Amino acid sequence: MADKMQWANALSTRPSLEAAVTDVVERAVSSLTAPADLGLVFISSAFASEYSRLLPLLAEKLSVPVLIGCSGGGVIGTTIDGQTQEMEAEAALSLTLAHLPGVDLQVFHVMSEELPDLDSPPNAWIDLIGVPPSPTPHFILLCSSFSSGINDLLQGLDFAYPGSVTVGGHASAGGMSGRTALFCNYAGGELPQGLYREGTLGLALSGNIALETIVAQGCRPIGEPLQVTKAERNIILELDEQVPLVVLREVIANLSEKERMLAQHSLFVGVAMDGFKPTLQQGDFLIRGILGVDPSAGAIAIGDRVRPGQRLQFHLRDAEASAEDLELLLQQYHNHEDTEASAIGALMFSCVGRGEGLYGKPNFDSELFRRYIKDIPVGGFFCNGEIGPVSGSTFLHGYTSVFGICKALGDGE
Repeated sequence: MADKMQWANALSTRPSLEAAVTDVVERAVSSLTAPADLGLVFISSAFASEYSRLLPLLAEKLSVPVLIGCSGGGVIGTTIDGQTQEMEAEAALSLTLAHLPGVDLQVFHVMSEELPDLDSPPNAWIDLIGVPPSPTPHFILLCSSFSSGINDLLQGLDFAYPGSVTVGGHASAGGMSGRTALFCNYAGGELPQGLYREGTLGLALSGNIALETIVAQGCRPIGEPLQVTKAERNIILELDEQVPLVVLREVIANLSEKERMLAQHSLFVGVAMDGFKPTLQQGDFLIRGILGVDPSAGAIAIGDRVRPGQRLQFHLRDAEASAEDLELLLQQYHNHEDTEASAIGALMFSCVGRGEGLYGKPNFDSELFRRYIKDIPVGGFFCNGEIGPVSGSTFLHGYTSVFGICKALGDGE
């Protein structure tokens, strides 16, 4: 019988870190019938004063050659009765273990000052990361909350590793503590073991593995698509050869009263990722925040660079839009995925601005995910920024839930 990929997750809400570690290790290990090659651990900020104890406690109970993780304002995992739970603002520990035959694992840690210039050749990035471009690796990135340069790193990985898929998130602290942590225990290479407070910790998975994504940005479009006819850096100076603020006021005037109220605090811009797609739909846009407006010139500044010729559409975000967006993407994945049964596990990176605070009830995104993609373990955490691809390029998002779905490539693929 062929050695099959296996994936397990366990979530503990025990208030004692020792008890939580014992709990998750025993349950996750017992779910596998072969040794674990990879561990992913997410610890809630309720344990912030004990972060330095996590890896030593795990090492006493668990032998795994590659283990990475981080802190989160909340963590996501699988309870003893098989349910996925999103534990926000309380003590919780989530451990994912995976048996990955035919998969090569490499861990790296980079600081922003180490990054090559964006006009450097691919080899500069490959030398920094230390991962060969073939077979195409997929990446899981965990960043400290104050990681600068993450956007440059994402561009560099896309450039040097075409065809790779990258997911992950910024560690989050929850509350006012501000303390975040990245964790690394790696038997291979020269990377120092232990706890990191800065930079980006990355895991490259190469070989017999596919990583598929669902990136739910939580918005719905309003009005019609518009073309940027004049722009400078991140400032839109003309839309359809008109003053942007005038165009925006017309869009808002045509909304319902409820939507107009929402637009006062939850208005965003969606930048179309495909310049040639004739009909734009939900999911075709990269959502970016509106940073400000210039009432005298009528210009609008957004949270990304914009250039003439690009198409964009204004968007609104609320719980209803967020739920509709995720369900639409799950339906599309479900309908196009005839090998859905081969999914073995998933990682969930969700914004601290989602969860119960957005929906008014717990576990909304994870329950919706499991309605479409059943019976696979899900682990993850609540992030201060989520990493995932839109139309083939990788971005740092806000207010987003990113799912990374792992599969074995299988024979003949």
